[in-house]
Amino acid sequence: MTKKVEFEHGGARANAGRKAQFNEPTKVIRVPESQADFIKNWLLKNFKKAQQSDLSTSLNIQTVQAKNDKIYQIPLATERVAAGMPVAVQDTIEQSLDMNEYLIRNENSTFIVKANSLSMLDVGIDIEDPLVVDRSLSAKSGDIIIARIDNDFTVKRLMIDKQFDPPKVWLKAENPDFKNIYIEEGQEFEIWGVVTYNLKPMR
Repeated sequence: MTKKVEFEHGGARANAGRKAQFNEPTKVIRVPESQADFIKNWLLKNFKKAQQSDLSTSLNIQTVQAKNDKIYQIPLATERVAAGMPVAVQDTIEQSLDMNEYLIRNENSTFIVKANSLSMLDVGIDIEDPLVVDRSLSAKSGDIIIARIDNDFTVKRLMIDKQFDPPKVWLKAENPDFKNIYIEEGQEFEIWGVVTYNLKPMR
């Protein structure tokens, strides 16, 4: 669902609406009719890869798909491990954990997204970290989300200031070297999905 940012003023707005990709004349080219869809998709795919986003983070979105039907049941130790002083841990396994069920709540709305900046480094999101994103979840203030502003994507922490009427929505960068993003009048803003896990390798 696309969430439009509401403002108190109505009527036409200067510079509002869809922005042109290029500020120059266009030219018609002829291609074989049978190859039109292929060429169009190829151009869109490669243009998006080459385009430099104005936002602090660009994303590589991949659909989560199982390569086979095998289910991995990972042993789950019943004892918890302390992060402070070492404590004795019993070698007791009473249940197993299906990683598919643990990481994926809704298969049809779950994607892997790779971050491409350090704007969320203070919460452990580094460049190329694969993020599990669920598009079926309703985002709440404080959630880390994938947002689309106009035609650009970014990963940020969603902040909703309810003391304003209507509530003020902005995106917080978790790195002091990067700026927060404040939605401006006339911009299209969509919460694309909620980040549920960061599949960061530890070695």
